Amino acid sequence: MGSGIAQAISTAGLNVILIDKSSDKLDAALKSINSSLERLFAKQKISQSPDQILHRLSTSTDLSSLHSADFVIEAVSEQEDLKQSIFNQLDTITPPHAILATNISSISITRLASSTQRSDRIIGLHFMQPVPLMNLVEVIKGAATSKSTFSTTIALTNHLGKRPCVSEDRPGFIVNRILMPMINEAFFALQEGVAIAEDIDFAMKAGTNQPMGPLELADFIGLDTCLAIMRVMHGGLGEDKYRPCPLLVQKVDAGWLGRKTKKGVYAY
Repeated sequence: MGSGIAQAISTAGLNVILIDKSSDKLDAALKSINSSLERLFAKQKISQSPDQILHRLSTSTDLSSLHSADFVIEAVSEQEDLKQSIFNQLDTITPPHAILATNISSISITRLASSTQRSDRIIGLHFMQPVPLMNLVEVIKGAATSKSTFSTTIALTNHLGKRPCVSEDRPGFIVNRILMPMINEAFFALQEGVAIAEDIDFAMKAGTNQPMGPLELADFIGLDTCLAIMRVMHGGLGEDKYRPCPLLVQKVDAGWLGRKTKKGVYAY
């Protein structure tokens, strides 16, 4: 997600620094971005050459490189403690005027903001995957998010060529509030032997015109991410209908997380 967001920002003509703790991961990200840009350029989906776009993108393994950043988008995994730790560091590194956004699927923006000294300049940005191709971005306001932060974030989203969709700070927001229970129910259907995985996915693709079936989509998203979101929704909303399916929990416990581990519901 982080590399996709960086690609979208640099494509939109803005300078961006991509941060990761591993230089190897940064090298892999640049290679992936370059390949994506070459494909888009060959298909005439972008008018600038990959070299022109990559010229605006730099990398670093040091968060202090963001000492003069105006807008920061954190895109680590869906772990609240990890996100809070990074926000605490960014709060001391970045200029007082900087807006700190989190690419987030379900965790409370208000809670993350409360761990900083700039809760009015904290906001949620939920990009869809793959970022360069997907048009939607959910914009999530925390309880203390200022009108200025909100309007600046909407302006940035529009500048990226994305369509903002505004959500209040509720578990799952809009997309995952609806999507994840569907995925979870597909796991219950698989667990209970209603049908095999291939038929569950085919039924939903052919019957509801979805480009990917729910189990295939879960593998694409990451089963650990799906489980984390379901647990946040179950805890935050307190209703049994959001209880994660035991089969989903088992696969995550086994380390079968989907495409990124080459095994999930399907083998890759």
